[in-house]
Amino acid sequence: MVAAVTIYEQWETDGPRAMSASAPAHDRKFVIALARGLDVLRAFTPADCVLGNQELAQRTGLPKATISRLTYTLTKLGYLLHNERLSKYTLAPGAISLGYSALINLRVRQIALPLMQELADHTDATVALGIRDRLNLIYIEQARGRSSSMLRLELGARLPMATTAMGRALLAAAPEEEREWLMSHIAKHAGDNWPALREGIEQAVDDYEKRGFTLSVGEWQSDIAAAGVPLVPADGSGVYAFNCGEPVFRLSREQIVNDIGPRLAAMVQKVQAALAGH
Repeated sequence: MVAAVTIYEQWETDGPRAMSASAPAHDRKFVIALARGLDVLRAFTPADCVLGNQELAQRTGLPKATISRLTYTLTKLGYLLHNERLSKYTLAPGAISLGYSALINLRVRQIALPLMQELADHTDATVALGIRDRLNLIYIEQARGRSSSMLRLELGARLPMATTAMGRALLAAAPEEEREWLMSHIAKHAGDNWPALREGIEQAVDDYEKRGFTLSVGEWQSDIAAAGVPLVPADGSGVYAFNCGEPVFRLSREQIVNDIGPRLAAMVQKVQAALAGH
């Protein structure tokens, strides 16, 4: 299983260009064509919902000829819609239904939402739930306080792992070997920014060990402050993270450390207990 996991993780971070030649030699069960097709679907985001073959080639690292065959096939299967006037593609209902079914069937989301809303109402802040997607996170649920003025992010929005409280929470909760592996890939993409990012991640690990939550104050967005707490269900169904935040003019570091962070950690403990059936 080690080789299979390594191949999947390398595909996730380095992309199909790096894996297209080497995957079969390592794992004959790994279907490259399927991985490439899924990579095309993953290229569509709330911010980039209409893409052409050239843009898809740039995002996936695949040759344009390969992309053309994949988009043709995915269109025939009902996962993409082709706009002939623009000569571009969007996700079709077939693809959307897959994501919707996954969200609906996430038990953690169903259990967490009432508790998230309770915390959002009490703190008048925004509380969100996310899950890792490569080196980013995807928002899968959100609750907002009545006067919350935090940057509005839609479900499906991607956030960076290294600079957000939610992402740092995932890194802090990861086993040391996995965290080092993720950090090595973050460093590869960060370039000259890596020393500052590494320092922030190491501080987050220390904060999590001492306080039970991580911080990000002006490091993702200069005007956003937040706390983050991971959730690792005992059934192995995935690793999740929560955050609670607001603009810095409404939420100081002291408030996060003394109030928001502890409340968020307590909320996650309730979710954990509910998932375990207690």
